[in-house]
Amino acid sequence: MAISPLTLPKTKSKTQPTITDESHQREEHQDEFEQYGVNSEDGLWVSEEIYWRDYYEHPDFNYEWNNGILEEKPMADFGNASIYLWFLELLRRYLWGHPIAKITVLEIGFRLELPDGKVSIRKPDLGIILNDNQVDIGCRERTYQGVFDICVESLSDSHPKEKERDTKQKRKEYEAIGVREYYILDDKAEETVFYRRNEAGGYEDMVGNDKELFQSEVLPGFQFRISDLHKQPSPLEMVEDEIYRDFISVEYQVAREQTEQEKARAERVTSELKQEQQRADQEKARAERVTSELKQEQQRAEQEKARAEQEKARADQEKARADQMTAKLKALGISPD
Repeated sequence: MAISPLTLPKTKSKTQPTITDESHQREEHQDEFEQYGVNSEDGLWVSEEIYWRDYYEHPDFNYEWNNGILEEKPMADFGNASIYLWFLELLRRYLWGHPIAKITVLEIGFRLELPDGKVSIRKPDLGIILNDNQVDIGCRERTYQGVFDICVESLSDSHPKEKERDTKQKRKEYEAIGVREYYILDDKAEETVFYRRNEAGGYEDMVGNDKELFQSEVLPGFQFRISDLHKQPSPLEMVEDEIYRDFISVEYQVAREQTEQEKARAERVTSELKQEQQRADQEKARAERVTSELKQEQQRAEQEKARAEQEKARADQEKARADQMTAKLKALGISPD
């Protein structure tokens, strides 16, 4: 059985409960918490001192503080969590290529001193701090002492009051405190909206109903299609998309360019090797042709030599016959002359 959040009774006294009073009141409610299995203290009045001490880093619940009232940040459903993670990854990839800001997530809060005198402590689902913001955040800090440049909330809609908190109350607070852009991400696409602070200090819709493309003014070049919050294209798909290619997956683009350069170099080397092989083949063919010609010359020389030897042999034979005839003529007393 669900039990409504317990709150402290109203008192006519103008003084706020002391730390001792609050501790005592929480102890009075503890039996009811245990009896009904209710552990959240959403709606409980606590001082800011008690909030920072006991609730800001609560081990079981994520509480914000609204001028004395604890407000639990509810758990997201899968749809909103999916959009949140895709958007966060998109933002991180943008900042890898454009390191102009820092991101805080989920449990890092900041204190809002509002113009009407009220104070709240909010923990935006995403907070963005530009590098030129007057207040930086250190690596070991668990709260931000300045004002975020951008706040992003994944819509909490499990209860009407949670929906109203994101769409109305936080909008009013972020606008008043000077958050330059405020985004609400809604899986149902009913409350998705992107606000920017105009020169008059008020929020205005950055996209409107007739536009599909969102472009941030605080983060130059950061843009995306509103429909892609639901389609959630992969980095490999976005890197070929003109909307994203200038900033998405910069490391992939660098790696791809390096790969293409290596491929071009390899193709150039391969072409040079082929040309060298062709030249080598041509030289080999020329050498074989020269060798063949030399063999033919050698064969012709051998043939000429053979013919010369034959001619010499015939000449020797003719001389031998002539010598014989001369000898016979002399034998007969005839002068060969």
